[in-house]
Amino acid sequence: MFLNTYIREYNSPIVQVVFLGIVCLCCPGMFNALAGLGAGGSISSNIVLIDAANGALYGCFAIVGFFSGSVTNTIGVKHTLTLGSIGYVIYSTAMWVYDRKQISEFVVAAGAILGCLASLFWSAQGAIMMSYPEEKDKGKFVAIFWALFNCGGIFGSLIALVLNLKNTSGGVSTGTYTAFVIVMCVGVLFSMTLANPSNVVRKDGLSIAIAKSAHWTQELKGALFVWKEWRMLALIPAFLASNWFYAYQFRVNSIYFDPSTRALNDLLYWALQVVGAIMIGYLLDCKRFSRRSRGLIALGILFVLLNAVWAGGIAFQMTFEADYNDPIHWDHPRFGGPFVLFIMYGFSDAIYQTYLYWLMGAMSNDPALLARYAGFYKAVQSAGAATAFGIDASPLLLRWECLICWILVFVSFPLIFLVANKVTETNIVEDVMYKSDEISDENLSQSSNNLSQNDEKCIY
Repeated sequence: MFLNTYIREYNSPIVQVVFLGIVCLCCPGMFNALAGLGAGGSISSNIVLIDAANGALYGCFAIVGFFSGSVTNTIGVKHTLTLGSIGYVIYSTAMWVYDRKQISEFVVAAGAILGCLASLFWSAQGAIMMSYPEEKDKGKFVAIFWALFNCGGIFGSLIALVLNLKNTSGGVSTGTYTAFVIVMCVGVLFSMTLANPSNVVRKDGLSIAIAKSAHWTQELKGALFVWKEWRMLALIPAFLASNWFYAYQFRVNSIYFDPSTRALNDLLYWALQVVGAIMIGYLLDCKRFSRRSRGLIALGILFVLLNAVWAGGIAFQMTFEADYNDPIHWDHPRFGGPFVLFIMYGFSDAIYQTYLYWLMGAMSNDPALLARYAGFYKAVQSAGAATAFGIDASPLLLRWECLICWILVFVSFPLIFLVANKVTETNIVEDVMYKSDEISDENLSQSSNNLSQNDEKCIY
């Protein structure tokens, strides 16, 4: 009896998404902590090398990402997730080697390798996170995942903070990189513990839809057909904006603050991401309003908050430039304002990206299609990040970098509104799987019914 109960709970969607969040905590979460330290944790003068590595990473990510959904559908989400997680270990190892031997070529090559493998990782992640939950729980599942994922940033930042409390050299210690590599290896091993999708059963006893592998030509058609989905095209500016600002924000952290303060900022940056994800997830699953209404309400909140944060960012950026050479500690009188701004950057990032995941999840329940959506999202997002890191490596003034980030976020909102305004109460189709010999508009435009609201409470 106990064993049957254990297996049933283990195979539940919520447990699998929690496991997915733990894998992301150990791999991309720790990578984010490393990136958030600025210059990959090294001294700020190495920013050109790190920008080159990130350019290679996101460039490869963007290219492979457009087809990563098809790869995921072919070899399965579990194996794709494990394969993709290995890339993070390679990248952190390269940073450790550079810290010891100064082999810059390995860092750039590792960035390119990670770009290819991470595109697969995030396609599998998106398919699991958006297709496993019931429609009424999609906001909650995204919030749970995003909170766990960003606990990796918190954990990694805490490691960096503890190991660098008295470090004034400009870069983090070698032990920091060693710790990151070990945690990422744990994440790779943990990815192997996820259940096969065929074993995952929801609370109502129904199994989730399984993405069946189609012929490679049909998978290619499916990947290309996403370009005909007007909603995905309308979201391209939002996808571009969603990772564009990292290059700028982490550059500011590396320039304006000393190593221990950078680690503290990074810690609270990711902590506020957890808070933001939970708050927006609660709103997006609140049953007092229709799914369309809560999507539009959340979008209005995002618009006000993000524009306020970036307005503050512009005001702060006007006070210094990239040649600033007096990094401050947390006991400095000027610490408070920049600190609050930096952690609000993290909060706004979480609510923005959580919302985009929820919006894509509201467009379909088909895991094969959602894998392609996730791959497309991450590909466009990475193309934007590659461009941003290229700009960051140029002589362009930081104030203009900040303004570009704000403009991209601002112009994305009218197009997000067009998509959110078309959200239906549910997506009901007779067959959520693609037929191996048919790719049609009906696969992308799910039929919808407007259901009455039976529950007047916020369920979370």
